[in-house]
Amino acid sequence: MRFWTWALEAYGRPGAAEACLHLQDRHGQCIPYLLWAAWAAREGRTLDRAALGAGTELSARWEASAIAPLRAARRAMKTPVDGVADAAREALRAEVKALELQAEQLLIETLEALATEPGASPLPLGPALLDAAAAWPAEAPQTALDRLAQTLS
Repeated sequence: MRFWTWALEAYGRPGAAEACLHLQDRHGQCIPYLLWAAWAAREGRTLDRAALGAGTELSARWEASAIAPLRAARRAMKTPVDGVADAAREALRAEVKALELQAEQLLIETLEALATEPGASPLPLGPALLDAAAAWPAEAPQTALDRLAQTLS
């Protein structure tokens, strides 16, 4: 299954969005990167140290240059501004949200290309998420990663 298709399905599972946002907002994790590790494990794809390093570098650069600025702009537009019509503000906010999603999709498609070929059987999600989080610059508690793994199982 393509990573983008899997990511949309996985994010829609009960509790997944909350687990992802917790890791993103409280622990500085890049959700497309973590989902990449989970998707790879589900597909039986091994992400070795070199692949995780390349994924970390790519994700950190793209997160900083594209995704995070769009997310910040979208979140800032959540608050009404005197003199700006609410409907117009919400319409612009929706456009920025769509751009943020496109930026995440581009990262996801690029990460997919870094993964190995699918294996014969799935790999455990927990260790895959722990390995990915260990390669990421910000620390993530194992309990939060376990919570994500449970929602994706």
